[in-house]
Amino acid sequence: METQELLIEAGRSEGQYWRDLWRYRELLYFLAWRDILVRYKQTVIGVAWAVVRPVITMAIFTLVFSKLARLSSGEVPYPVLVFAAMLPWQFFSTALVDCSNSVVNNASMVTKVYFPRLIVPISAVIVSFADFLISLALLAALMAWYHYWPSWRLLALPGLTLVVFAAGLGAGLWLAALNVRYRDFRILVPFIVQVGIYISPVGFSSNLVPENWRLLYSLNPMVGVIDGFRWAIIGNSVFVYFYWPGFLLSLSLVALLLVSGIWYFRRTEKTFSDVI
Repeated sequence: METQELLIEAGRSEGQYWRDLWRYRELLYFLAWRDILVRYKQTVIGVAWAVVRPVITMAIFTLVFSKLARLSSGEVPYPVLVFAAMLPWQFFSTALVDCSNSVVNNASMVTKVYFPRLIVPISAVIVSFADFLISLALLAALMAWYHYWPSWRLLALPGLTLVVFAAGLGAGLWLAALNVRYRDFRILVPFIVQVGIYISPVGFSSNLVPENWRLLYSLNPMVGVIDGFRWAIIGNSVFVYFYWPGFLLSLSLVALLLVSGIWYFRRTEKTFSDVI
């Protein structure tokens, strides 16, 4: 009886690695679908968590910044102003946390078989995108409730969503690789997310930042992205501040984060099975 020898080997060159990434695309779909199915498994309210979390956060931010701090949003309903910013922030923060833990959470698979490790963090970001779509539907319902309709600028939303995807993946790749060696990052990342929401213009508009500080403020890459989402969803308003230099700076930082994240992840992934 003739036997066939199956040889499994890691990509020997950069080009081979990216071809392998395409060949293993079914594994990417499987991991993403598996994580979507188990995301809210054995929880009492299940997928409703994807609705409850953003709604409660929006209500708290509206209460604190609109009612207590008495910040004005002009003709724009304050819940819409907040939710338009929460949309990219929640996508980014969820992707960041899930991506940073993705390799460690799949340690048994990483240590046993070869496949392009980049598939694991990418699938984590795709799972976060599912929550983003639910939040997008919530925002549409909220805008209908307030009879506030978007303009043609909504066409920019898919492009801006890709920027958030790139930001979450870029930063997540750095943290996923560092988390394999240093478990401190498992504790540090939720703290970064907790602080990040307060230093990003989620509960307030960027026009509150003094003009001479705006470029420096835009070193936070999510500032330009959040302002872009508000510009696309809410449209023209004095309370929707769009600062082009800051937006371009954010885009540059996101591109740098993505390229450097891929570079660092590729450089360290060969050691994952030894140190994880």
